[in-house]
Amino acid sequence: MDLRGSTALVTGSNRGVGRALVEALLERGAARVYATARDEATLAPVEALDRDRVVPLRLDLLDLTSITAAAAAATDVRLLVNNGAILEFGAGLDCERDNVLRHLLTNTMGTWDVIRAFAPVLQRNGGGRIVTIMSLQSYAGSSGLDGYSASKAALHSLSQSLRPILEEQGITISGVYPGGIDTDMLKGLDAPKSSARTVADGTLDGIERDEEDIFPDPVAQLLAEIWFADPKRYERLFAKTPDLVAVLDAARADGRLAV
Repeated sequence: MDLRGSTALVTGSNRGVGRALVEALLERGAARVYATARDEATLAPVEALDRDRVVPLRLDLLDLTSITAAAAAATDVRLLVNNGAILEFGAGLDCERDNVLRHLLTNTMGTWDVIRAFAPVLQRNGGGRIVTIMSLQSYAGSSGLDGYSASKAALHSLSQSLRPILEEQGITISGVYPGGIDTDMLKGLDAPKSSARTVADGTLDGIERDEEDIFPDPVAQLLAEIWFADPKRYERLFAKTPDLVAVLDAARADGRLAV
């Protein structure tokens, strides 16, 4: 997909990867970027990047009315980037039931609602692309991130099941599977992380190459090699965070991982 002259909408644009995606889209020549967040007031710094091309919109993944309103306002979108999500720590057998439910309602069902609202918009505009920021957790869960892992795995499966019907409408759908990102979400995790801008640039590179599965950063690319070679080893590594961190530290020490 050629991003020059494109019109995009990015959910969760007020910080982290979302904001970095807006910046990178502008630099690559996007004609208009709809930047969305639950609280529109938090988008003022993002709008200031380019007031002629950045359009702030309210979009709350738990509020179907706001999603519908955003789709009615952003009628020229050809690229939808589902970035908005929550992450809360909590081990599956010990955390409150609502912890897992919040992740599923926000990350999975909320994103599904956005896709359903915007698919007709893309179709009316002659087709386009839907890109969903998922996680390496989509392929294997981690203790302490049970709700988050489950929501991203469900979103991965949902994207696969939607792909054929969307293709009939001229819409392609891609999944993005980053490794750890140096944002507020993971500030308490001691492990190699990539910057939000690295993930944003890697995501847009994958879009421009028309990739369905995008591994946008060095950690993601290294661990994807393990997944494709030995899924059970990948699963075991994610089940024990110290083992996973040890693999990443070893790769960084011998020059296979530049983070």
